[in-house]
Amino acid sequence: MGTTTPPRTLAEALRARGDESLARLLRARPDLLNPVPNDITQLATRAGTRASVVRALEHLDRFALQTAEALAVAPDPAPYDTLLSLLTGDGQDDGDQRDEAGAAIAAALPAALRNLREQALVWGEDERLHLVRTARELLAPSPQHPSPTGLGPTVAEATAGMSPGRLQEILTAAGLLATHDPVSAVTALAGLFTDRTRMAALLDTAPVEALSVLDRLVWGPPYGEVTPNPTPPVKWLRDRGLLLPVSTRTVVLPREAALHLRAGRAHRVPEPVAPPVEAAAERDPQAVDKAAAGQAFMALSTIEELAKLWNGSGPAILRAGGLSVRELKRAASAMDVSEQIAAFWVELAYAAGLLAADGESDERYAATPAYDDWLELPAQDRWVRLATAWLAATRTPGLVGGQDAKGRALSALGPELDRSAAPEVRHRVLALLAALPPGTAPDPASLLARLRWERPLRAGARGGATTPAGSSSGTPSRAAGTGYGAAPASAATAPGDTSDLRSRLALWTVNEAELLGITGRGVLSSQARALLADGPDEAAARLAPLVPEPLDHVLLQADLTAVAPGPLKRPLAEMLSVLGDIESKGGATVYRFTPGSVRRALDAGQAATDLHAFLAAHSRTPVPQPLSYLIDDVARRHGHLRIGAASAYVRCDDEAVLNEILADKRSATLRLRRLAPTVLAAQTDPASLLEGLREMGFAPAAESAEGDVLITRAGARRTPPRSAPAPVPEGPPVPDDTLLGAAVRAIRAGDTAATVVRRDGIEAPSAGSLPRTTSAETLATVQAAAMTGSAVWIGYVNAEGAASQRVIAPVRVEGGFVTAFDHTADEIRTYPLHRITGVAELADDAGS
Repeated sequence: MGTTTPPRTLAEALRARGDESLARLLRARPDLLNPVPNDITQLATRAGTRASVVRALEHLDRFALQTAEALAVAPDPAPYDTLLSLLTGDGQDDGDQRDEAGAAIAAALPAALRNLREQALVWGEDERLHLVRTARELLAPSPQHPSPTGLGPTVAEATAGMSPGRLQEILTAAGLLATHDPVSAVTALAGLFTDRTRMAALLDTAPVEALSVLDRLVWGPPYGEVTPNPTPPVKWLRDRGLLLPVSTRTVVLPREAALHLRAGRAHRVPEPVAPPVEAAAERDPQAVDKAAAGQAFMALSTIEELAKLWNGSGPAILRAGGLSVRELKRAASAMDVSEQIAAFWVELAYAAGLLAADGESDERYAATPAYDDWLELPAQDRWVRLATAWLAATRTPGLVGGQDAKGRALSALGPELDRSAAPEVRHRVLALLAALPPGTAPDPASLLARLRWERPLRAGARGGATTPAGSSSGTPSRAAGTGYGAAPASAATAPGDTSDLRSRLALWTVNEAELLGITGRGVLSSQARALLADGPDEAAARLAPLVPEPLDHVLLQADLTAVAPGPLKRPLAEMLSVLGDIESKGGATVYRFTPGSVRRALDAGQAATDLHAFLAAHSRTPVPQPLSYLIDDVARRHGHLRIGAASAYVRCDDEAVLNEILADKRSATLRLRRLAPTVLAAQTDPASLLEGLREMGFAPAAESAEGDVLITRAGARRTPPRSAPAPVPEGPPVPDDTLLGAAVRAIRAGDTAATVVRRDGIEAPSAGSLPRTTSAETLATVQAAAMTGSAVWIGYVNAEGAASQRVIAPVRVEGGFVTAFDHTADEIRTYPLHRITGVAELADDAGS
């Protein structure tokens, strides 16, 4: 520990640490830095608070947690050998496998104990190990909160308040000498249960049914219910103290007896070694990279398709925030994916800052100006930006479609989808994949098992059902999980269950990584490895050779389709998406030309001659005659009808066409009436009239008040500049080295100020108590210190009224101010003399 005298408190143990050790503590538990503690004592106090201890316990791996749980049921303090015995057993039931397990535990225990010490959950030397009190209270057993080990209270705890007469009856039935001293009686009974020879002899006389009851209670929960008239086996156990009463209907198996039945083990299955991530299949690394690159390019195309879908008038935002189910289904249908996958793409674009709310009164979602900048980047850089945003995002699209704590549906882009654990789980899953040899696909079950070992599952509420002590059937009860008093969360589950959030996040990570092209065929790609290890630039360089070059041509076919044998250059792709409808996607994209798609191109301001020229210029095959006829036919009818605002009107030089419209039953909803031989008026708006006539098979064109045709180009609606949503952090951020160094210096200096010895031999008072001297004494003391270059201890109240103790070395005293080197802040500062409450000289050996 760095001192010859063993520490008596956690504060003394922390005070004996080096600066690097304190920095590691603050890095592991950053909540201790908010705000920076004044001194070591305050640091120790804060490290023992319930919220901080709960957070620290939740970041332990399984074996470190098992070690802490064993210390919680061990005597306080506990020698190292006692702790080791609780984890390995007393050796009475050893076999070859048990010997191997014991050796693994003995090898792993020093590291686990070092981890607990580093996080200030355990302090003291190996001969006197202390688990901090709050952790012991959280992990210790009680009727309401059974221990994670499944052990019950000690004999002394279970018999507290028991009458001396009842204790004598138990001693007599157990074959012990009666004593009228309750303390001696409890000691004698506990001694019986911890003596293997005498305990074995006592159990040899037990009925078989009684041993069956003990088997059901031994691994927990240790509490059982009894009837007013218990069965003979239960009565036999109760008479001999093997079951002690907790209430009129509840009994408990005392800890000492349970440890005997467990051969001294606190846990049924200690897990000192992290389970390996096993391989499920081997792939060709080059094939993996190509598959991942193809999926990465598909991801870029999907995001572009989504932005185009919301180009004109994006979906409205729900009053409670988020995207409606109908709009999500519409997006899923347009992208030809499931709603869950559509939610992933929507959330990814939002997390990358490519989509956002427009902020209008009728608020809608639309692409942001950043989306246009993103489009200008090379494909590999666009992918890197998406992948980086995904890794850091706390948005969790896998939750879409579920319910929150109040039973309300969770919607895409809604405010309740942030989960602070998501980035950490994503990085950890990918790190485990990166640890496998290239081309190795992991076994999902082993991946989940590894993650659960690194962060053991905890139930949202501590407790569990009691086992009927008098029952003659049933299976051994399992120890209840513990949430350590934390807020309700997902319950602890069996290894094959995936109901806990962390496991679901891991499975979602695997699926989303495949969609995004992080993995290919279930294997981490080399470009993703570069992204994790070397950064975005190296990842983009690895991906660039694998991205196909955009093409400048298509293949027109006689069935009114065009085949794009690969990705197209942007101007060609944009024009083709207006002129044709995408029929299928994949390695090659098929566009189908229809009257509606051709009309859409004409509405965008293209003439028939422009369309013929465009197709001839970009087709490697001759333009089929049916396609030319289709364009000419639609162009001939396009604009023959004109729609304007009256409420709305239709005008046409051909009276027969208007007669045909009036005779069509489908026009009834438009409520048309003839104003003139070539003009019809409608009681609906122009947009609805335009859409209604198009559904009837006509090709009308909208016109302005001057009679000019309105061109409806495929406009790009954009939001005002928007920044990407900030991830919701999981607790306080981890401080950098600069902040850690400054915090450690401040704590050390504050501790010096709080523990220095004054020249008169009186130690500094506790935190919050300031030295008091008159103004004349204060001035004289700091002037003398300035002349001699010595340090003094002062009390100081700042302009906000906050009081503190400081150790300063005065340099200059003038004009009512003292300029001094402040050891607490590790810098030169100036203090008004009237704000110094008092000053005291330090002892010569106190240091500064």
